[in-house]
Amino acid sequence: MRPERHSPGDEAARRLWQDPESILERIGLAAGATFIDVGCGDGFFALPAARIVGPRGRVCGIDIDAGALDRLRERARREGLDNVVLHRGRAEELVLCKGCADVVFFGIDLHDFTDPVRALLNAKRMTAPRGVIVDVDWKKEPLPLGPPVAKKFSTEYAASLMAEAGLEVTTVAESGPYHYIITAVPG
Repeated sequence: MRPERHSPGDEAARRLWQDPESILERIGLAAGATFIDVGCGDGFFALPAARIVGPRGRVCGIDIDAGALDRLRERARREGLDNVVLHRGRAEELVLCKGCADVVFFGIDLHDFTDPVRALLNAKRMTAPRGVIVDVDWKKEPLPLGPPVAKKFSTEYAASLMAEAGLEVTTVAESGPYHYIITAVPG
C-alpha cells in the first residue's frame, strides 16, 4: 500500500479533509453515467460514484492492488451495489472500452503512475465524445498528509501531461485544503 492510500478504517478520518460526494457532484456525475475510477483502491470514490450513478449506471474500477480490489468488491456486495465492475491491472496497459465513459477519474494517483501520459492516453480512449477526464491530486507544497513534495505534480505540470496526451484542459481549481482538481476533455 502506498503511503498516501488509506484503508477503509481511515475513511472517517479522510472524510474530515475530503468529501468524495461533493467532488463527484462538482464534476457533474449523474444517474445512469459510466464512471471509470483509475487507481480505485478500496473505493473511496468508487462507492459514492456507484450510489450516484445508480442501477442504470456503471462504475469500473482499475487498480494493481488485488487486496484493495477484494475489499472494494466486498464493500460493494455488502451495500448491494451490483453496478461495480473491477479490473486488476496497470492503467498504462488497460483500455476497458472505446468511448464508453462519461467520466474517467484519477483520484489522487496520477503522480503514482510509471507513465502518466500513457495512462492519460488510455483514459482518452475510454472517454465518450462528451465525457470528461478528471484529475484530483495533491497540491505541490508541504502538507501534513500525502507523498513528499518532490513526488507531487503542480497543476501546470499535470495540465502539460494532459495536453501531451491530446486532452484539452477545461478547468483547474482548488479542491479542499490539500488538493486541486483538473477537468479535461478529449481534444
